[in-house]
Amino acid sequence: MQGIVTAVSSNGEYSFTKPNRESITLLAGLGVEGDVHAGVTVKHRSRVAQDPTQPNLRQVHLIHEELFAEVGEAGFTVEPGQLGENITTKGLDLLGLPVGTLLRVGGEAVVELTGLRNPCLQIDRFQNGLLKQVVGRDEAGNVLRKAGVMSVVRTGGVVRPGDLIEVELPAEPHRPLDRV
Repeated sequence: MQGIVTAVSSNGEYSFTKPNRESITLLAGLGVEGDVHAGVTVKHRSRVAQDPTQPNLRQVHLIHEELFAEVGEAGFTVEPGQLGENITTKGLDLLGLPVGTLLRVGGEAVVELTGLRNPCLQIDRFQNGLLKQVVGRDEAGNVLRKAGVMSVVRTGGVVRPGDLIEVELPAEPHRPLDRV
């Protein structure tokens, strides 16, 4: 199972969107070098308000580029970095991978999937109505979160657009991703 990196993004300031970069550097146990969400403990404002000592399971945010086409069919225009992700991918079913999946990105970097991004109202501030496109319900009434996955950095390295992504599944039984 392989995919490709189509864009990389980071921002040293709190902002919903993140500008695209030529490359980003992942730091083991921390996240994206220079990104506001990098750190051993949680950096997302709502999580810090709850408990600033909790571990940062949201060091690197990945979104599948295919989501942009999906929301485009509903009239929304979204480009890489605009939903706050660090790595935009293509060709991988990120949402279908289990907790603990390792993604080998480029020649060196490895991230471990921790869970699903829990989309918030900031998405509607970015484009009104977009939240309903990235959070929905399946036929059984279960909540579906489609705004990407969160991960922690296991091995650091430089990541660039065009880098291959190799998937290493964890030992079974697999646990589906849940919000983190």
